[in-house]
Amino acid sequence: MKIDRHGKAKVLTPEEIQRLFTDGLTTVRDRTLIAVMLYTGCRVNEAVTLKIKDVYNSRGRIRAELIIRKGNSKGKLATRSIPILEELRHFLEQYRPAPSNEGFLFPGRWGRNHLHSEYASLIFREACERVDIEGASTHSCRRTALTLMSNAGIPLRVIQEISGHRSLEQLQNYLEVEPDQVRGAIAALSMLAPPSTSGNNLDKKIEDNTKLSAE
Repeated sequence: MKIDRHGKAKVLTPEEIQRLFTDGLTTVRDRTLIAVMLYTGCRVNEAVTLKIKDVYNSRGRIRAELIIRKGNSKGKLATRSIPILEELRHFLEQYRPAPSNEGFLFPGRWGRNHLHSEYASLIFREACERVDIEGASTHSCRRTALTLMSNAGIPLRVIQEISGHRSLEQLQNYLEVEPDQVRGAIAALSMLAPPSTSGNNLDKKIEDNTKLSAE
């Protein structure tokens, strides 16, 4: 859990996500911003630097895939295309930002440049405080998305293509291992054959022979 910006951001539960979107986030823009991070697993800086044309086509229709540009990604490794889920499409339909000179999906104050990532983090933290979610940050959206995909059995190489991590090792640091998974892993050992009783029989024979010698 993350406390005072130290430690890993918590993975959100479905109930916490529901509270966050129902009572924590107060504007359409804020709900759309967090939905983008949650339903694509992208970083906060990748979300705030999206252009309108990365999400909507020239006719204003929502694209089938959202484009995260190489120049805005950490390490500038590659441009990524991420399918837009129906759940995310719902928020984008409601949002539909007005065109601006620079064309950012989430413009900054007075429509200039883009929303700063620190301000986006503040929006998220305040929303979490409203609904009593502790230990979360904007990284929680990314960790939650990637962990859910991993738990669903999606191969790590496929998740890496979505997350944009440089290596599988970096990706694995994001994934949460839940207590139920640990218990399930141990429970799998019940399939092992029971230990042989031959050892117990041998001990008994040794004990019997010792008694006979004493007599």
